[in-house]
Amino acid sequence: MPRLRRDAGRLKDLPVDGAKQVLLAAPRGYCAGVDRAVVAVEKALDRYGAPVYVRKQIVHNVHVVRTLERMGAIFVEEVDEVPEGANVVFSAHGVSPAVVSAAEDRHLHAIDATCPLVTKVHREAVRFARQDMEILLIGHEGHEEVEGTAGEAPEHITIVNSPDDVATLEVQDPDKLVWLSQTTLSVDETMETVRRLRERFPNLQDPPSDDICYATQNRQVAIKKIAPQADLVIVVGSSNSSNSVRLKEVALEYGAKAAYRVDFASEVKQEWLDGVRTVGVTSGASVPEVLVQELLDDLADAGYSDVRATVTAEEDLVFSLPKELRQDVNGKRDARALGGRVR
Repeated sequence: MPRLRRDAGRLKDLPVDGAKQVLLAAPRGYCAGVDRAVVAVEKALDRYGAPVYVRKQIVHNVHVVRTLERMGAIFVEEVDEVPEGANVVFSAHGVSPAVVSAAEDRHLHAIDATCPLVTKVHREAVRFARQDMEILLIGHEGHEEVEGTAGEAPEHITIVNSPDDVATLEVQDPDKLVWLSQTTLSVDETMETVRRLRERFPNLQDPPSDDICYATQNRQVAIKKIAPQADLVIVVGSSNSSNSVRLKEVALEYGAKAAYRVDFASEVKQEWLDGVRTVGVTSGASVPEVLVQELLDDLADAGYSDVRATVTAEEDLVFSLPKELRQDVNGKRDARALGGRVR
């Protein structure tokens, strides 16, 4: 992602009681699924030329979407907006079988950039539905990922939005229940929902593995460690990014005196820094590092040049690109075929 134009000196270095510092969360920013999806659009543009259509936002980040639009990507809400026979990329959040069928009906060349961890949840939903299980899908109704997963087995899935929904939940057979979850939720809130579900339905079955993705968990663990030490936490991420919104909430729950979410460093207000010695900084899993660096530059202008990394995990997971994009136009294996971006 390109570096942004910076308004140097916008934030002032005003005195506070004590030394200023930044606690920088690690890991933060792009996860393997996001990296794969963004590179998939870039590669599709290289391979097929503009325009390449993308159903929904490829990932939930304003800067990423705007950058890809400038490169020739066209974002649409549904595949019926895509000209017949054109190239279309399905976003990292996944799609339902109905969307796949609609794309086939329009003879679209579809490239599936769904995060493999989301695909895993889809497969679990299909398998449990075949076993005639009722699936309680913990997630936010209306979110693209939840719509895609629910579309795999709509007759078998009930969406549970929050722990408070559990008390009024009605099921067909309490002995044939299993839960799944959206991958980008708050770990704590999801486990609280499961706890309440199990209180009402003791025979509730667990999925074979935790559905909340490694990146969501890792970023929440890091901010939990930083929050008690921070006078202020700034989360870089967009408002429609579930995991970014959760990071702000987790920071407040775990002791940060204040927390804000911003798309860009330019949104940080001078008054947020009044009396602040320690600023915690992190970013959601769909946020390119350039946006964090812009924030650190602005904070340095305000006297927060002592940046200390708080490392709680090392991430080395990579995903191969969609099969259509693993070779170049000459049929040779592309250097980015495994793991997306050249690092």
